[in-house]
Amino acid sequence: MLLITVPSAGKAKLTFSTFEDIDLPVPLNGIVAEINGDAVLKFDDEEDAINYAGELEDLSLKLNNKSSLENIAINDIILAIRDDEFVQSYLQNN
Repeated sequence: MLLITVPSAGKAKLTFSTFEDIDLPVPLNGIVAEINGDAVLKFDDEEDAINYAGELEDLSLKLNNKSSLENIAINDIILAIRDDEFVQSYLQNN
């Protein structure tokens, strides 16, 4: 199980409830909320996280308003996934 935290201090101020409020796709293994409000994404492995980031990138390309909360939240999530040390290691070795 791979857990990736998306800080609530990002540009979108993303929290667990933001996913429901703006109807963002949720990873297959779900999301949990930390006490400080951060959203923690749950994945089977690094490949699962990368695939989810790709799904979000595709969604972002379809959005007309690039400054919308939805698009900003998507970018925060993608950055959190790409910045994860396990994902970076996986990408370097594959």
